[in-house]
Amino acid sequence: MSEGPGQYDIVQILKILPHRYPFVLVDRILEVVPGQSIRALKNVTMNEPFFPGHFPSEPVMPGVLVMEGMAQAGALLAYLTDEEKIGKNLVYFAGMDGVRFRKKIVPGDQIIYELTVLKRKAKLFKIAGKAFVDGQLAAEAELMATFS
Repeated sequence: MSEGPGQYDIVQILKILPHRYPFVLVDRILEVVPGQSIRALKNVTMNEPFFPGHFPSEPVMPGVLVMEGMAQAGALLAYLTDEEKIGKNLVYFAGMDGVRFRKKIVPGDQIIYELTVLKRKAKLFKIAGKAFVDGQLAAEAELMATFS
């Protein structure tokens, strides 16, 4: 159940995103302004299926999965901007620029994704994304996504 306007829990997220375990990388939407921005979180636990292989002696969340979580938050923003597309169209990751990893993410961390729409043209979204852990910038990128 959501906690307030613009907040969505995992049950509501699963009604929007087509992704399923173990590939859902957003646990909660903290706030969303359709067409403008979204703040979402991911709780990183030792139970994640990638940790036994990346790296067993020092578990680190793979950067590509940090970007995937950011992309999923962006997809949620796109769907909540064009709600008629939920369940009818897929949002495809179309590109990323300026990707930088600033801090490693480990079990016990909570990622806060903050994304802002930079530009929208028809089905294409260009979004600036940042991932924070404990208030520190962990990763950033500009993402492009499009509806099918």
